[in-house]
Amino acid sequence: MGKLIWHEHARFVSITASVYTVWAGYFGLVYRKFFWDFVSGITRNPGGIQPAKQDALFINITVKAPVIQIFAIILGLVILAVEYPAPFIKGTAVHRNLITRVILLLFQVLLAFLFYQGTNGAIWSLVAILGYSRAIMLGEVMKNAKDNHGRRERA
Repeated sequence: MGKLIWHEHARFVSITASVYTVWAGYFGLVYRKFFWDFVSGITRNPGGIQPAKQDALFINITVKAPVIQIFAIILGLVILAVEYPAPFIKGTAVHRNLITRVILLLFQVLLAFLFYQGTNGAIWSLVAILGYSRAIMLGEVMKNAKDNHGRRERA
């Protein structure tokens, strides 16, 4: 059996999680729901859970104006551009750096956990973060990063 290349595995998981998050953001624009309303919400017999008053900020930016969903879509598209990679990003320092990908995925997790449809994308983004973290701990370097490092004309 071969040796697992962690950053490649994490890249594929990250692409899948980002596509899921973009798709969930589109669904979140239509079906708006704050995911964490069950934590301190009030249970109504006909009607389900009513969010508590201290959740008003999250209700405003998730349900009344879908700011979180729009930011999740934009961030998911940015991560897809870095991971796939887009022609204008390929070979740049952003594309070669694994730590940048971990930071972008952390922001995606924070945004996607706030609305109901984005929770699965957030969980898979955490899996991608674990894969990239393992690759960083093992000292893995992307093949094209080794080939292009220090050569401006090929980057």
